[in-house]
Amino acid sequence: MTELHKLSIKEKLKGLKDSTFSSQELTESYLKRIKKLDNKINSFITVLEERAVKSAKESDQRYISGSALALDGIPIAHKDIFCTEGVLTSCGSRMLSNFISPYSSTVVKNFEGSGSVVLGKTNMDEFAMGSSNETSYFGEVKNPWKKDYVPGGSSGGSAACVSAGLASGATGTDTGGSIRQPAALCGLTGIKPTYGRVSRYGMVAFASSLDQGGVLTKTAEDAAYLLNAMSGHDPKDSTSLNVEVPDYINEINQDIKGLRIGLPKEFFSMNLPQHVEKSISDALKVFEKLGTKIKEVELPHLDLSLPVYYVIAPAECSANLSRYDGVKFGYRCENPKDLDDLYMRTREEGFGPEVKRRVLIGTYALSAGYYDAYYLKALKCRRLIAGDFDNAFKSVDLILSPTAPDISFALGEKSSDPVEMYKQDIFTIPANLAGLPAISIPCGKHKGLPLGLQLMSKSLEESKLLRTAHHFQLNSDWHKSWPSL
Repeated sequence: MTELHKLSIKEKLKGLKDSTFSSQELTESYLKRIKKLDNKINSFITVLEERAVKSAKESDQRYISGSALALDGIPIAHKDIFCTEGVLTSCGSRMLSNFISPYSSTVVKNFEGSGSVVLGKTNMDEFAMGSSNETSYFGEVKNPWKKDYVPGGSSGGSAACVSAGLASGATGTDTGGSIRQPAALCGLTGIKPTYGRVSRYGMVAFASSLDQGGVLTKTAEDAAYLLNAMSGHDPKDSTSLNVEVPDYINEINQDIKGLRIGLPKEFFSMNLPQHVEKSISDALKVFEKLGTKIKEVELPHLDLSLPVYYVIAPAECSANLSRYDGVKFGYRCENPKDLDDLYMRTREEGFGPEVKRRVLIGTYALSAGYYDAYYLKALKCRRLIAGDFDNAFKSVDLILSPTAPDISFALGEKSSDPVEMYKQDIFTIPANLAGLPAISIPCGKHKGLPLGLQLMSKSLEESKLLRTAHHFQLNSDWHKSWPSL
């Protein structure tokens, strides 16, 4: 029998329906792989073995009774930023290393309602701040393709576990590229939906106007199954969009002939490495064979994206993380002398260096003397960037770019240079600033490490992204390879 972890979600659902294997067998095969392999990559913070087996048995009963749900019995993992009732929700931080959530996020509840089996909570950059998954209090995550390289961040644990075949798929969050960049570096499909498409209730906040939940999977088709389960309006989230969610699976096979794909000249004038240019060029040939039309577009304010993001995101981070004071929940310093000492030592001991750096930057940008000069100006520039996309989408349906500037980099290589680390998100940040959906798919390899390309679309056009990615994957093999662990 084919190794169960190599089956697509569609194949797994068919196998479960036909009783080729049970959900318990499927779940236990994943738990066995986690025990055997995760010590090499450190992708999980918490493994929920008993809970997962119990859920799997319940799924099997529903299959027997003919009442199976949409994702019944499919083992997945959640990024440890989604509150999960009765389970540690740490955000990769010492600050929340003792926080057992009293409730579940809407995303977790939506997946529970679909019958999926939760294997555990995945490692991540502390409070989702990082592009390498080296800032976690629970230790760095390693790339399954080369274990002395980074998996990308901040959803590096989710990316590593799916890439290594330790889950059928995993949730992630994307504030500036935190789903798509690790997807590219680990050879996966990663989609960030439109801002507001997926509820943020119970998803621990980093930068509230930018954060969005999404998924990492092997293929676009797998992503469609998971996105179906997690999307939809949530009255508990004031930013949640009250619009109908299409059935992504039903639409994924629709023809893409005639779609217009735009290439931003600003992205392709950045002196990309030759192997990145070649992989994109080869991918464009596949798209042209599928009947799409390629044309150049302009996004004149694209160069502002990185500085704008690193004013807005830290400013929102500074506000959101002010709640971690050692009083109501989370880490608390020992034997504080007074209230000031409690606050200061709790935050000093509870937060890691990258979180502290961003809190300081954000607090500075929001301070009385600099609010207008930095934060307000950044908001105005953000509007210009969004306007550039609006104009570009008048003449094209999709915009294509590399996902990351290059393949993965070695552990520790960029840790001492924050600016170089921040540049890893140069292609992904614009979609977050504009609130647009975007997907990364594998499109090549260099020195044994994956490369990814990114597609962006208008708001609420996730279906178009998924079906374009799906047709590319029907005509390429990059998504089919697995790392040797």
